[in-house]
Amino acid sequence: MTTPAVALLYPGDRAMRVRSDPAESRFAPLFEAFARAGTPAMPAVYHDDFADEVEAQLGTCRVVQVWCNPIEAGRRRDRLDALLRRVADAGVIVSAHPEAILKLGTKDVLVETRDLPFGSDVRRIDSLRQLEQELPARLRTGARVLKQHRGHSGIGVWRVERADVGSDAGLFKLRHAQRGSDEELLDMQALLGRLAPYFEAANGGHMVDQPWQPRLVEGMVRAYLVEDRVAGFGHQAINALYPGARGQPTSQPGPRLYHGADLPGFQDLKQQLEGEWVELLRERVGLARDRLPLLWDCDFMFGERAADTHERYVLCEINVSSVSPFPPSAIKPLVDAVQSRLA
Repeated sequence: MTTPAVALLYPGDRAMRVRSDPAESRFAPLFEAFARAGTPAMPAVYHDDFADEVEAQLGTCRVVQVWCNPIEAGRRRDRLDALLRRVADAGVIVSAHPEAILKLGTKDVLVETRDLPFGSDVRRIDSLRQLEQELPARLRTGARVLKQHRGHSGIGVWRVERADVGSDAGLFKLRHAQRGSDEELLDMQALLGRLAPYFEAANGGHMVDQPWQPRLVEGMVRAYLVEDRVAGFGHQAINALYPGARGQPTSQPGPRLYHGADLPGFQDLKQQLEGEWVELLRERVGLARDRLPLLWDCDFMFGERAADTHERYVLCEINVSSVSPFPPSAIKPLVDAVQSRLA
């Protein structure tokens, strides 16, 4: 029996690997689409405990599409990234390649692109001392969002603003973007203690400071891309840092609604991404065209705009490590892109 040329890698346990059943994975529709297209794909269920087995399996294929969060159940993906680099060096097409993740999928991309059309006044904070010295002055113009170097699901993303009202004068309101988090009222030393872990070398050694976008109450737009083409959109009205009323429980994030690439309200964003922004981004971070991920997405917030101008979109983050779920409209473009690379 011929080994499939395509592997879909995603995390799981030993039992899942033994079964290797595409139908039980969240990527069942994608497995089916590859089969219909005449390019069957095989599951490559991954865990550090059997990494050597997965590496041997990937050596038999030509393309591997990877889904694995940077932090998962207390584990980091350092071993997986090293494995994927070796597999890529042996000639297998790896998406997203760890190098592409480092260039696109960390919060540092917000610093690199701050002067591009989708950028904002982003600063890199390299120490707690720098944070203590610089943050109060920046907060005079409004709230800021502090983000750890690399993460997912709102982990390590904090909204902070001054609370200079009455007895709260000199304190700071802090709220974590992780689901279920409530707003806290802290002094500077307590705030520094809360954020100290993100300045440890193992966690990237720094944070990224981005201005709060007041129009976040209008939701966040996610553009899904296959290489350099938009393949669909996601829109989330109530998001992780949606502001709540004082003294009231924070609003829980709402569902993300998925749409095709032809969604009328975001055609301007699609045209800007395909016509200019992806190329500007690729050039700025120094990523070769053939290293663009097969599947990735960009989260945009609505920025402040002058009257009678086009919508302004502000980059919030780029997701490359584990882009799932994604709209059904992305499936065929992804299969087509993989077939093109195989050809």
